[in-house]
Amino acid sequence: MVEQQVSSSVQTYKVSSLDSKKSLKSSFLSFIGAHEIFMPETWKTALTELVATASLMFTLTTSIIACLDSHEVAPKLLVPLAVFIIAFLFLIVTIPLSGGHMSPVFTFIAALKGVVTLVRALIYVIAQCIGSIIGFIMLKCVMDPKLEHKYSLGGCTISNDSDKGLGSKPQVALLVEFSCTFLVLFIGITLGFDKKRSKELGLPMVCVVIAGAMALAVFVSITVTGQLGYAGVGLNPARCLGPALLKGGLLWNGHWVFWVGPFLACITYYGVSINLPKESMTLENGEYDVSNLALGHSKSVSRSAVSNDLQV
Repeated sequence: MVEQQVSSSVQTYKVSSLDSKKSLKSSFLSFIGAHEIFMPETWKTALTELVATASLMFTLTTSIIACLDSHEVAPKLLVPLAVFIIAFLFLIVTIPLSGGHMSPVFTFIAALKGVVTLVRALIYVIAQCIGSIIGFIMLKCVMDPKLEHKYSLGGCTISNDSDKGLGSKPQVALLVEFSCTFLVLFIGITLGFDKKRSKELGLPMVCVVIAGAMALAVFVSITVTGQLGYAGVGLNPARCLGPALLKGGLLWNGHWVFWVGPFLACITYYGVSINLPKESMTLENGEYDVSNLALGHSKSVSRSAVSNDLQV
């Protein structure tokens, strides 16, 4: 009788342990979004990311090279404008379709914030990298060989030549990548992931803010810190990967900077964002006006003096 009870309890324990393991496994798979692998919508959005990234790389790179190779006195001032217009157009089209990531940076921060699952994020990043390669293959086929050599196929470069200034130092480029990416995240993503304010402003205005933040980051990197040997902020590791795979050579020098910098910025921004105030600080007009506070203090002093006289 005792043996039967012991065996039944052992069987019950085994069944419960198996159930708990299955429960943990199912919870983990649900957490990472494994079910999305079998959803056609996931692959449709991934295809959208691939096509959009390829088109963006082709359009953006040709426009930037055209600006830099123009005979304008200050061609670098045209680059942020080109970035703003192109980014705005692509964002306003792709945000309703796939979220408008087109960069592993935006996908990574979206995964950290829980906007997309880890599985979808991985699929997006793979699609973006493939899209970048396709976009630069198309660009390489139509680009003038002289311009391709001059601008390294529009890739992200860090020269090893120490005589080319601060821009050639990987640690400085890493700081620029981190700072500029954080700038874009803090301005653009803070608004973009805020459903209430995004709904109030509307999609066009949200796209204007995000595109403006990207243009500002590019302007800072190429006009202030950008020097010979450094092509300016990448903001998109996939954009740097395509030319490096196709052209190689110097494009692999410091290539890690264009991945580590943005991802460190994403982690830092995530830590900052979870500590941002949930509601805006709204005060009544003049509630803490200095003159009002001074007058209120003087009135309270006079009242206390009168009350002391009455008591006397």
